Amino acid sequence: MNSHPSHERPGLFGRPVLTVAIVLAVLAAVGVGSVAYAKRDSADTAATWSEPVVTASSRGASAPAAAEPADATEESATTEGTVTLSATGDIMMSNAPSRMPPADGAGFFDSVKAGLAADLVMGNLEQPLTADTGTSKCGAAATNCFAFRSPPSYAKHLKDGGFDLVNTANNHSRDFGTQGALNTREALDEAGVKATGNADEITVAETKGVKVAVVGFSSYAGANSLLDLDQARSVIEKAEEQADLVVVQVHMGAEGADEQHVKPGTETFFGENRGDPVRFSHAVIDAGADLVVGHGPHVLRGMEFYNGKLIAYSLGNFAGGGRTLSRTGVLKYGGILRVTLGRDGSYAGGKLVSTYLNANGLPTRDSSADQGRKLVARLSEADFPDTGATIGPDGSIKPSA
Repeated sequence: MNSHPSHERPGLFGRPVLTVAIVLAVLAAVGVGSVAYAKRDSADTAATWSEPVVTASSRGASAPAAAEPADATEESATTEGTVTLSATGDIMMSNAPSRMPPADGAGFFDSVKAGLAADLVMGNLEQPLTADTGTSKCGAAATNCFAFRSPPSYAKHLKDGGFDLVNTANNHSRDFGTQGALNTREALDEAGVKATGNADEITVAETKGVKVAVVGFSSYAGANSLLDLDQARSVIEKAEEQADLVVVQVHMGAEGADEQHVKPGTETFFGENRGDPVRFSHAVIDAGADLVVGHGPHVLRGMEFYNGKLIAYSLGNFAGGGRTLSRTGVLKYGGILRVTLGRDGSYAGGKLVSTYLNANGLPTRDSSADQGRKLVARLSEADFPDTGATIGPDGSIKPSA
């Protein structure tokens, strides 16, 4: 079994142009396998959720999921000085060259595009967009190792879906080495999609006159470290100086169908330190973050409010094109987090829009069964009895009374 290199504390440069130099010096990360990938569907026997009701088009083998109408009930109506952010969990669009989505990904995000629409749309891109670089993290004799990639042209699918920014601080961004990671940034840049996740990188997007700094964290080399709280606090403090709002994207926690609950202390997976999600999230909020968006466990987790700021501990699997991610049990469910914040970071409202992976692994709006919302509501109540978010029947997210 291969493992990732340990995370070393980087210098604090805080500029993407310098980050490129850092990336060139970092060896490609080597990743362990995950119980959440499609080849392990048969092992996911502990799930309790029932199959959502879907249309024929969402199960078709030759077409993307059918588009859903915009939600009738929105989070708090936006007012002057507020911005609405949307965010998703893990995104894989294919596993080139053999496991590709229908129509080469055309209309990949059509079913969820209305739910994604916001002033700033973010997702966790958990694969490189690159041709085969000849440098895969999985050697010929590797076991329990997964390396994924999509063609560089698939950056356009992200743009067409409405994504403005993606996080690359995760365990698959370097599946095809440093060159693959650089190719990804080039493809995203050409498509007009911003990225964040390199060490000391602070990505600022401006919308409606409000500057939003987004910072990506993981436990892997080349990214801001969720294991080094001093470095985490430092980069958040720098981000706060550059923008009105600070959003943390973080790949944290153990993986799998049995990892839905947020537990106190450090979480590990195949011997890897995947961080202490609660301690990290509280630390970055204390340092100035206004919202924490988690992903990595490949399942939905609960949400809580800490000092008036929302923490979504995991948004689950959002897209697994080419059937790259498991579509079995709780692993198939995800959600779109929608949060409205004031310019001063105050929470003005939020909503969770339920999604699931259809038979082809495409993100699909779960407007009938609404399983994602139900799951997050239960987990929030169970794991955070005093601070958990209250998820209403309409998906609204509010602090507990």
